[in-house]
Amino acid sequence: MKSNGLKERVMIKLYNTLTRRKDEFKPMDGSDTVRMYSCGPTVYNYAHIGNLRTYIFMDELRRVLKYEGYKIKGVMNITDVGHLMSDGDTGEDKMEKSAREQNKDPYEIAAYYTDIFMRDFEKLHIDKPETICKATDHINEMIDYVVGLIGKGYGYETGDGIYYDVSKFKDYGMLSGNSLDDLQAGARIEVNDEKRNPYDFALWKKAPKEHIMQWPSPWGQGYPGWHIECSTMSRKYLGDVFDIHTGGVDHIPIHHENEIAQSEGLTGKNPAKFWIHGDFMLVDGGKMSKSLGNTYTIAQLEERGYSPMVFRLFCLNTHYRKKLNFTFETMDAVKVSYERLCAQILKHKNGENKISDEKLAEYKKQFKEDICDDLNIPSALGVLFTMLKEPASKDIYNLAVDFDRVFGLGLKDLKEEKADIPEDIVKIADEMQNARKVKDWAVADKLRAELTEKGYIVKNTKDGYEISKK
Repeated sequence: MKSNGLKERVMIKLYNTLTRRKDEFKPMDGSDTVRMYSCGPTVYNYAHIGNLRTYIFMDELRRVLKYEGYKIKGVMNITDVGHLMSDGDTGEDKMEKSAREQNKDPYEIAAYYTDIFMRDFEKLHIDKPETICKATDHINEMIDYVVGLIGKGYGYETGDGIYYDVSKFKDYGMLSGNSLDDLQAGARIEVNDEKRNPYDFALWKKAPKEHIMQWPSPWGQGYPGWHIECSTMSRKYLGDVFDIHTGGVDHIPIHHENEIAQSEGLTGKNPAKFWIHGDFMLVDGGKMSKSLGNTYTIAQLEERGYSPMVFRLFCLNTHYRKKLNFTFETMDAVKVSYERLCAQILKHKNGENKISDEKLAEYKKQFKEDICDDLNIPSALGVLFTMLKEPASKDIYNLAVDFDRVFGLGLKDLKEEKADIPEDIVKIADEMQNARKVKDWAVADKLRAELTEKGYIVKNTKDGYEISKK
C-alpha cells in the first residue's frame, strides 16, 4: 500500500470491460491525478431515471477515488448535435427532431434540457466533472479529426457523408467481444449501398439545405457524427490516452467500439486504460419505453413524494454492474429505510456514548475494503447500517459523515424537523396534561383518544410532553 498523508490507501480494483476482469487501478502516469472521461447526455429531452443511474455510478466512482486521496480531472460531453435516431446512421438528428416537434430552435432545446439535467445533478448530489464540454463548441476540432482519419486511410466519402471503414481496423469488436466477421455475418441489408461495409459508421454527415444545424467543411455543409464527438473532446482535454472511460452498457457494442476504432485509427492507441460500464435499469421487470410511459424523471418521482435522496439510496443498494429493477413498491421500502437512516444519524449526532478506537477502526477498514472492491457500495452501506446500531455516540456520527463522502446522501446536513402542530391540537394536549396533574385519568384518557383519532401521539417526557404525527 502506498502512503497517502495521514492514511493508507487500499488497493482499488475495478472491473475493466476491455480485459473482462477486475484489475488493480493506478493512474497511468504514476501521479495522484485520475484522468476520466464520461459520456454525457444528448440534450433533446429530459433525462430519465435509467440515464441518471449511470451518472450516479460515475459519481460513486469519482467519490471513491477522492476518498482514497486521488484528484480527478474529469470531462463530460454534452451532445447537442449529431446523435441520429438510429445507431445505423439513419433517421433525423435527435436535436432537430425535438426542435421541430416543440417548434423551437435546436439551441434553445439544448440550453433548456442541459439546464434541467444539471439541476438533476444538484438534486442527486452528483459531483459535476471538472470540464463539461458541448459538441457544438468543438466542430473545427472534429473536422480536423476526420481529415486525419481520411489521411490515414480509415475514412472515405459517400454521397451523404464521410464514413469510417471498419475493415481497416483489425481489432474492431475488442470491447464487446464481437469479431468483425461475426458482425458482418449477422448484418442486415445495408440502407446505404455506398457504404463499403454494413458496420461502417458516419464520421461526418452532409446536411440538406433545410437542416438547421450545419457547418462548412471540406465536404460541403454538414454536421458531425455522434461517435467522433467523444473521441475529439476526450483527446483535446485528456490527451491520446487517459485512465478511465465510463458509460452505460448500451454504449459498449456501438458507441464505445467506434470510439476505440477512431482513436486507434488516428493515434495508434486505445484511448482509455479502463473502460467501466454501469448496467441497465428495468421498470417492473421490463425495459423502459416512452410508449409504455415508464421513463420516469426525477421531477416525476418528486411529485409522487420521493425525494432525490431516496432515489439515490435506491441506486446505491444495487451494485452498478447488476441490473436494477425499479418498482414503486421498492421505492416505498427505500423511503422508509432512508427516513430510519436519517433518524439514526440524528440520534447519534448528540449521543454521549464512547465507542472504542479499535471498533471504529474496524468499521472503517471494512468500509474501505468494500468501496475499493469494484465499488461494492451495497456492502459498504451494510457497514453503515450495522454501525448505527451502536449506542448513541458522536463518534459513530462523525464516522457516518466521513463515509457519506462516498455515499453522497447529505447526512452532514440533516436537521431535526419539528412538525407544525395545529393550535387546537396543542390545546387538547395541554388539557390532557392538566388532567393528568390532578389525576383525573378518565378525562386524560378521553383527551388522549381524541388526539389519536386526529392522528397525533403524545409522549410524556421529564420536561412535559412531545406531540408528533402518527
